[in-house]
Amino acid sequence: MEKQKTRSEIEEKYKWDLTTIYKSDELWYKDLEKVSKETEKISEFRGNIVNSSSNLLKYLKFDEDLERKLYKLYYYASLKHDEDTTNPIYQEMIGKIDDVIKKSSELSAFVSPEMFSVDYETIKKYINEEKGLEEYKFTLENFYRFEKHKLNETEERILSSLSNVLGISQEVYKSLTNSDLKFGFIKDENGKEVEFTNSNYSKFIHSSDRNVRKQAFHLMHETYGDYKNTISNTFKGNVDYLTEMAKIKKFNNSLEASLFSDNIDTSVYNNLIDTINKNLNTIYKYFDLKKEVLNLDEIHLYDIYVELVKDLDKEYSFEEAKDLVFKALSPLGENYLKDLQKAFDERWIDVYNNKGKRGGAYSSGFYDTNPFVLLNYEGKLKDVSTLAHELGHSMHTYYSCQNNPYTDSDYKIFVAEVASTVNELLLCMYLIKNSKDDKEKMFVLNELMELFKGTIYRQVMFAEFERDMHALKEQGEILTNELLSNEYYKLNQKYFGPNVVVDEAIKYEWSRIPHFYYNFYVYKYAIGLSSACHIVNNILEGKENALENYLSFLKSGGSDYPANELKIAGVDVTSPEVIESAIKMFDNVIDEFKTLFEKM
Repeated sequence: MEKQKTRSEIEEKYKWDLTTIYKSDELWYKDLEKVSKETEKISEFRGNIVNSSSNLLKYLKFDEDLERKLYKLYYYASLKHDEDTTNPIYQEMIGKIDDVIKKSSELSAFVSPEMFSVDYETIKKYINEEKGLEEYKFTLENFYRFEKHKLNETEERILSSLSNVLGISQEVYKSLTNSDLKFGFIKDENGKEVEFTNSNYSKFIHSSDRNVRKQAFHLMHETYGDYKNTISNTFKGNVDYLTEMAKIKKFNNSLEASLFSDNIDTSVYNNLIDTINKNLNTIYKYFDLKKEVLNLDEIHLYDIYVELVKDLDKEYSFEEAKDLVFKALSPLGENYLKDLQKAFDERWIDVYNNKGKRGGAYSSGFYDTNPFVLLNYEGKLKDVSTLAHELGHSMHTYYSCQNNPYTDSDYKIFVAEVASTVNELLLCMYLIKNSKDDKEKMFVLNELMELFKGTIYRQVMFAEFERDMHALKEQGEILTNELLSNEYYKLNQKYFGPNVVVDEAIKYEWSRIPHFYYNFYVYKYAIGLSSACHIVNNILEGKENALENYLSFLKSGGSDYPANELKIAGVDVTSPEVIESAIKMFDNVIDEFKTLFEKM
């Protein structure tokens, strides 16, 4: 067995260079001491922020400067901690900067109420008077959108003090499902009894042994069914909380309230669901293909997750991965590739696993640092795809920060997955077009089919369930376990279609989806993938200005509302056309896979 390397055994060229943030830990601590003292100055602005345009600008400049210093300290400590999570030095540094950020937040509690003590018309006059405020124009406009949904200072303080109590449903759900829920044991492919958990469910439901995945499916969902009354109460409690808060904050409903921070109209959410409902035949076609490839007399829900193509034996060195990514992203133009090269020349990427290193992958960074990419690269094709994906995030961050003032540089979560998915899709298209290995092509096509199935159809099914259950509550229905389970079962019948056996145990699956406590979040996954498909299609088809428009989108940062930014890239999220472009791509991928399968 190969021994896991220590951090010091990894070659420098494969480690990110954090000296671009701080040359040493000692300099970090010096800055921490200075910033801690600066934080105390927040209170000096109390009562003076909005009594003149010059004072407003003075506060905004101070706040921006402090925030940038805090984030710089935070990113260094966080990234150093992730190099080796067992290192007590960086555990301590994370704790120290977290304390300062918390203190800053507490000292700033007076700011929002004080800002709202004047109306937006006054702020617009200030912007006309003071040229320096022009830089903060969009930030101020976005802030004052919330004006009509704010309560008075006393009411806001009461709600804030009760927020933990009112939102307890999610914490109870997490405790129950993460700690208290026990599933017993399952027999693996070798007949060995293994303890079954939420964590290893994925392994068993993907098993090539049908009996194993059938066991896993029923054990998972029937165990959740045993706790149906408790979980239905946590779900109901969360819905009650959101619907009542929406009323208090003067929104028409909880969906509108949840989408408001992104300035997204509820029609976008409903359009997504309606468009998918009109195009369920494509997912039915996928399930029919799966049934054929697996050679099943009938396909059950526990067959849906088994891979049609086993993982490739082929390995790719990191240098080969880089070469593949650059070739795949060539449609994005020479300037994009030239800027992308900086990620390698300036060592933005931490490539290989070492003892104590945080698992998974991410891209992180902000205005005063490079974007940094954490990988745990193992040489599989999925790792090449992860590299392309995370570099998409990094380039979005890089262009956003290079082309905007600090206040407009941070893009919203709503658009965060677009650039990464564009890169991922371009890599897939390149491999499908250029690979001489049919098995490699089939592997890529299968990965794409899984992406569409999971990110669009499954997430939209969740989004529909969440919307409809909130609507039933707002219409006066009581969300009992029976109602929730029956509605969820009917939804599964619709989404899986007439040729899939919808096993009854699936009716309890709603109770194991933590995203239902994230307040209408899951639709963003489907919107992000659909937007990326539309952009990739436009670029590869050579549509006029498609590339220029996409790069302009990357450079827009947080300078506008997310739906407006996507329009720059030619994406109208209010239109069915965007969702349909993703469905069309999915349909073509199914056809390509089927053609290759029939050749085998």
